[in-house]
Amino acid sequence: MNNIKIIILTLVLFSPLASAKMDLERVKPNDKHQEESKLVVKLVDKLHYKASELDDDFSQKILDKYINTLDPNKMYFLGEDIVNFNRWKHELDDDLKAGDLKPAFQIFNVFKQRVLNQKEFAKSLLKKELTFEADEKYLWDREKAPWAIDQNELNDVWTKKVKNDYLSLQLLDKEPEKIKETLNKRYSVMAKRIEDLKSDSVFQYFMNAYLTLVEPHTGYMEPVSSENFEINMKLSLEGIGAVLGNDGEYTSIQTIVKGGPADLEGSLKSGDKVLAVGQDEEGSFEDVIGWSIEDVVQLIRGEKGSTVRLRIIGEDDGPETMPKTVNIVRDKVKLEQQAAQHQIFEVKNGKHSRKIGVIDLPTFYLDFAGLQSGDPDYRSTTKDVKKILNKFKEEGVQGVIVDLRNNGGGSLYEAVQLSGLFIDKGPIVQTKLSYGKVDVKKDVDPRLSWNGPMVVMVNKLSASASEIFAAAMQDYGRAVIVGNQTYGKGTVQNVMPLNDYYNDPEVKMGQLKMTMGQFFRINGGSTQNRGVIPDITFPQSPGLEDYGEAAYENALPWNSIASSDYTLFDDLSDEISLLRKKYKARSEVNFEFDFLKNEIALYEQEKDDHTVSLSADVREQKIQERKQRKEARKKKRAEMLAKIEPHPLLGDVQLVYDSKEGLKSDDTLEAEQKAKEEDEDYEEFVDFRLHETARILSDFIDLKMENLIAKAAKTK
Repeated sequence: MNNIKIIILTLVLFSPLASAKMDLERVKPNDKHQEESKLVVKLVDKLHYKASELDDDFSQKILDKYINTLDPNKMYFLGEDIVNFNRWKHELDDDLKAGDLKPAFQIFNVFKQRVLNQKEFAKSLLKKELTFEADEKYLWDREKAPWAIDQNELNDVWTKKVKNDYLSLQLLDKEPEKIKETLNKRYSVMAKRIEDLKSDSVFQYFMNAYLTLVEPHTGYMEPVSSENFEINMKLSLEGIGAVLGNDGEYTSIQTIVKGGPADLEGSLKSGDKVLAVGQDEEGSFEDVIGWSIEDVVQLIRGEKGSTVRLRIIGEDDGPETMPKTVNIVRDKVKLEQQAAQHQIFEVKNGKHSRKIGVIDLPTFYLDFAGLQSGDPDYRSTTKDVKKILNKFKEEGVQGVIVDLRNNGGGSLYEAVQLSGLFIDKGPIVQTKLSYGKVDVKKDVDPRLSWNGPMVVMVNKLSASASEIFAAAMQDYGRAVIVGNQTYGKGTVQNVMPLNDYYNDPEVKMGQLKMTMGQFFRINGGSTQNRGVIPDITFPQSPGLEDYGEAAYENALPWNSIASSDYTLFDDLSDEISLLRKKYKARSEVNFEFDFLKNEIALYEQEKDDHTVSLSADVREQKIQERKQRKEARKKKRAEMLAKIEPHPLLGDVQLVYDSKEGLKSDDTLEAEQKAKEEDEDYEEFVDFRLHETARILSDFIDLKMENLIAKAAKTK
């Protein structure tokens, strides 16, 4: 009899529907969602640049995508749930056309229940004693793992997750009771985020499971009032100058606003995950794993001049990575700080000394309202860059670097206008629209603001308008392109308020962002998917090889159309060949590139291992190994900087002027100085890629000077 009771009790505890709260409020679709669904399907069918068939095969993909959107790490749904959901695998296409959203909401409500179940299970584990002697493994990235067969198997996964979460905090020297308090709160917050989701949010998840399968840059946005939009914009631009996003249970850094406090401090990178937030220069941290973005923003915001501390790990870092602490002095991000900035370097190489000007372009910005109204003081990328080029001429600058790294694009108009500063006149970009028309954007002003040697720097985060400018400079033979292959976004999107296509203004509908066209270079090739391939390629930072347009299976493919009629500015093929050889020789003796190659090799060894040890000793050993690598790099750099004479191949690169220094507040400067003095792990950022690009441009100037001397000799 006792055995029977135990079996019954076990079945109750681990039943898929069991939870401490059986009366969870079920989320239901609103009446307007039926109309929105039908409207979106019609608009995509008639207007999207990419033809697609919403059929049974597509229906299966939508189901898989929606399930993956809700539970990307396979931590909640059971195998039996997936089998159950498959009864809709050939119906969702018809449901979308008819506006029948019942299956999508039923799936979400099962997910909501599963989340509550696992929260209760995780919290129950914290009441027990956890040990960390055995070297068992926790698979922290379960994207490619099978779904848990039953509740017992899923609970085994969660047991390891809780042990990992506990050990990660233990290695930060937290006390056991504090760890339990932190994790109890974390699991409750994670569950509450799902519990609080409203009908509009669930509808958005489902519609985007469909739309992003049509094409990656097509999507639906739920209705947001203009007042809330303005508030959100202020939240993203005040405090530290970073836009936040969701990365599973983490809050991640999506974009760092150029010229803002985070950018000027220099440690944060796009993709970094925020684990905890601390106030002022000392004190405790608040664990923010599982929090909503809005709540994390509230912690990060604060009074201008005050300090916020972020405990972060990198985008590709696993749980064994010890987080680093970044101290940022809060400030407002002003328009001036988001505009183009500039630096001047002096490059000494052998007998020559060259002045190199760098234009750091954060985005292609334009005060469109000011331009339309005829305001002579309107701000734009082109106007600001023209002023910088005039300063460079006054300072005797001999070559210009346009730095487009991390520039995600912006105004197409400005990309065309800026290109015109560096060429005589002619086409800049071609745009093919969904109905077949090809529109060519041209520079019609024959005046040049700079006709000297020029290099354009790009990386994997350079996209859209950045790619248009870089491609035009490459096709004209106007500049040498240096860095890494760009993102590859060569498509045009329009934002379409659904209310414009619906007769009842009282119904507040969302917006559809839809791809309507594709960009093509003046040579006829597209920047889509392939991006811009540099003339001289640097080793890429670890973890970015799967980033960019090509990483999307359903991205528009590379394509080509007829070339535009244009005249080369110069044929740089011979110069590029020589510049590559000189760069290669330097990269062999440049310890920064050597360290980067070592990091790449280490990443390649570890990238496919998504497990982490739950042994405290093994984890501690990993921490020490990482610390030793960092110390070795710091020591090597210090030795190089201490040398009186630089390496003969590398020469000497000295910063003469930096306009960004004038943007830093007294509080920021004071915080930087304090960090240097007090933080033994402080490592000043050295932009070695920019330094090498300055050397490449110096070589380019030398080659141009030699050609001029040779031509002059022939005419005598």
